[in-house]
Amino acid sequence: MIEKPVTDEQRWHIAAARDRRFDGVFFTGVHSTGIYCRPSCAAKTPKRENVRFYASAADAEAAGLRACKRCRPEAQSRDEAAVAQALSVLKSSQNAVPLAQLAAFSGYSPTHFQRLFTRAVGLSPAAFFRALRRERAGAALQSGNSVTAAIYDAGYNAPSRFYDDAGKRMGMAPSAWRDGASGVTINWAVVQTSLGPMLVAATDKGVCRLSFGEGEAALAARFPKADLVEGGAGFRTLLQQVISVVEAPGTANDIPLDVQGTAFQEAVWQELRRIPAGETRSYAQIAAAAGNPRAVRAAGSANGANNVAVLIPCHRVVRSDGSLGGYAYGLHIKRKLLDKEGVSSD
Repeated sequence: MIEKPVTDEQRWHIAAARDRRFDGVFFTGVHSTGIYCRPSCAAKTPKRENVRFYASAADAEAAGLRACKRCRPEAQSRDEAAVAQALSVLKSSQNAVPLAQLAAFSGYSPTHFQRLFTRAVGLSPAAFFRALRRERAGAALQSGNSVTAAIYDAGYNAPSRFYDDAGKRMGMAPSAWRDGASGVTINWAVVQTSLGPMLVAATDKGVCRLSFGEGEAALAARFPKADLVEGGAGFRTLLQQVISVVEAPGTANDIPLDVQGTAFQEAVWQELRRIPAGETRSYAQIAAAAGNPRAVRAAGSANGANNVAVLIPCHRVVRSDGSLGGYAYGLHIKRKLLDKEGVSSD
């Protein structure tokens, strides 16, 4: 369930942007007209001095406001309650819950409920449950459990289901999560670009590392038990595709990735890949899109945990005031990346 922004200033910017991801999170009361709306309402933006914000439709109505007939904000609480209930069911279940069953709790059709849930959380119910299950397995592995025990503890009914899921989503074998990529072959190269030396490394599933100013030593520290192979004929085509994306923003980016993270990190990375070249988003916007508007710092941490710079374009995230914020490889690299895309970085 989407949580509330912290300040009225944040709420004002959200309402001015008509951001539908915050519908139901708060309500906009326009006291000059006596009407309250959803943040996404398409009505003309009111003057700031006439606006107050309310936590619920009931609070707005208690202040003497009536519901907007255009955006029907009084109906939103039912949607939010439906998503909250579904999240609770999914988090407490060891087995996948059919979409029809989740929808039945709310009284919505499965198709409508799936759209509603995906818009609020950033993932479909099925994808959210799979992410939770992978996260449970990863936590169990990191705590020292055997792979088999972690698989069953996470709710998989057979090892083959976990290996299939992990192979599709994260590439590396499950045992490699806690064993320094043991048994994994990683091809790599350092190439000169307009941004300086760039390290590109890939497994047979996809790119697992793209960074600036690093070399083999940094790669070995990250994957200490991997078989590191410099270059390689089969790697050259992928390497050229990566260079093209870095040097020519807007190039179609369908390069396969081999990355893994928590459910929230993966949701953040998914939202980052949706930002078009030449546009930016704030950390707050990314946190909201990933399903938790209050997790701005966590969104920043997820940016920092991104192993594949540019391919997951964390350089397109800036502070709410428009300043650059941080970047793992230095602000000079971030500025150059944004300049390539025609975004002013001053």
